[in-house]
Amino acid sequence: MNRFFSKIRQNYGDMRLASKFTLVLMITVTIPVIMMAYFFYGKLYDMVVSYTIRQEQDISANTAPIVEELVQQLIDAHDGIVDQALFQTLFHQPVNSPFLMFDNTEEIQDFHEYAEGLLSSGRLSGIQIYMDFPTSVRLFQDEQTRDYFSPMSKAKGTYWYGIFQGTSSSSLFCPAFYLGDREKETYGDMAYITSTTFYFQGNAYQAYIAAYTSSANFTDLLKDNLTVDGSVSYIINDRNAIVASSDESRSGIYLLDYESIEDSFMSSNNFIERNILDTTVYAGFYNIKQPGWFMVTVLPAGPLLTQSNMIMVQYVLMYLAFLVLALILAHYMSRSITNRISSVIHQMSKVRKGSLSPMESPVYHDEIGDLIDTYNYMTRKMDQLMADQAKAAEELRIAEFHSLQAQINPHFLYNTMDMINWLAQQGRTDDVSTAVQSLSRFYKLTLSRKQSISTIAQETEHATIYLEIQNMRYHNSISFVSDIPDELMEYQIPKLTLQPLIENAVLHGILEKDDKTGTIVLTGWIEDTSIVLLISDDGVGIPSEKLSAILSGNGNSTSGGTNIAVYNTHRRLQILYGPDYGLTYSSTPGSGTEVEIRIPAIRKSATEPSN
Repeated sequence: MNRFFSKIRQNYGDMRLASKFTLVLMITVTIPVIMMAYFFYGKLYDMVVSYTIRQEQDISANTAPIVEELVQQLIDAHDGIVDQALFQTLFHQPVNSPFLMFDNTEEIQDFHEYAEGLLSSGRLSGIQIYMDFPTSVRLFQDEQTRDYFSPMSKAKGTYWYGIFQGTSSSSLFCPAFYLGDREKETYGDMAYITSTTFYFQGNAYQAYIAAYTSSANFTDLLKDNLTVDGSVSYIINDRNAIVASSDESRSGIYLLDYESIEDSFMSSNNFIERNILDTTVYAGFYNIKQPGWFMVTVLPAGPLLTQSNMIMVQYVLMYLAFLVLALILAHYMSRSITNRISSVIHQMSKVRKGSLSPMESPVYHDEIGDLIDTYNYMTRKMDQLMADQAKAAEELRIAEFHSLQAQINPHFLYNTMDMINWLAQQGRTDDVSTAVQSLSRFYKLTLSRKQSISTIAQETEHATIYLEIQNMRYHNSISFVSDIPDELMEYQIPKLTLQPLIENAVLHGILEKDDKTGTIVLTGWIEDTSIVLLISDDGVGIPSEKLSAILSGNGNSTSGGTNIAVYNTHRRLQILYGPDYGLTYSSTPGSGTEVEIRIPAIRKSATEPSN
């Protein structure tokens, strides 16, 4: 044992001074904190439960009136429908004539305007009046009302219809499962329905007035009502049916009986601890007076325990952060004599991470001062070398860009000149003049070297002129539709971007069709910080086995030509803007091809000259 302690003392004595300070600090700080954490943890869970319940009480107390307000809004909308003159006449006065007597009347117009106002404002999602009437009587056929009236056969078979038949109730709030599939799909998954009677030719018939809404309004409120993961809020009616829930699966697990909820509500205004399926939960109840509902909020104990553990973890992490700070201070004090060497080491470690920042010139010109001067000389030389390397790389990039831009297929010029010669031989001087002017403008836009960046407007003009010339050759067989918004026209785009792609669509798409006719559509939009231009054609398309190679520079078109122009365009865009930009092809053989051009959204400066 003595040898063991002697070894410990020896190891402690051999430690550097900074390590000794650090060890002593850790011992003196850690032991008291561990004892405090042990004592505090026993009280933490109760504190979390109390705080969470108090927080949930405050939120639920604000949510319940909002639920009541939504219910009241539904009732008010329904009552507004009933108060319409049409309903006063229909349900409060005997009707002896066919319903056609109401067609195109002022009452119908007023009802239609009111109903449409409720639907367009979002107060209601649907309105239906179900009427029981003789089969020989035709229901409303007026365009303004026929969508709101249905025969009673549409209601029969629903759960709510059965409730009305089995009770003397004149009104009913209906959750989703009370309604039929047709109602939920067409009108809404929650409804307020009242029953009434109308008299037709001396006989009494049943009618139901249904105002529909979406349960999502209630569901969203219940979701916002929760502050703890794993908890659930739901609304239950006096038939033990869940009207709405923040989570249907959890509400099924933690479903409480309506009578027990009512008893608990009368006995306590606080959350009550309960045991459900061997799980401890805290349940709070809030009365929704108008329909007689209860809003129930259930907080399982498990997430609360997890929350208390998270607080303890945060406490431990905070302690560790303060401990690290204390260790840094102790280390600084212990190394005050050798801090100049430490600063050099620290600065050299930054060099390993890519930071070449020099140190301040040394005050003292001893060995450490010489070391600092040497380090500063090295960083300056390395920084200069990196700058030279970056400049060379930029020059190489620009050279590659211009090299790619210069690769223009001369066949178009040859073919156009042949066409002009043919037109001249035919004596078509006007067409010759038009062709020469178009060709002149085309190559003015093509060969202008003032700038390598153009605008979308100029590139669109360039492509339009190209197609005009081609249409002179091919008897206007190519239709071109440009649908680019005006606000995109002054955004930057590299020169010779659109024309090569449209040329590819013409030569290898449309002209390879049997009838050599087709349409090219150019559209565009802004997407986040990018501009997307889409060129679509209805040509022969590209086979799937060749589609993947079209941007490689090695693919062949169906006519035997290469895709070098397309590849150059794609490559130029990636050189200029990076790998996230460029071209994307998609094609359906026999139907056509689409190419997406993605470039950054950079607006053309007003000071930049135009071509």
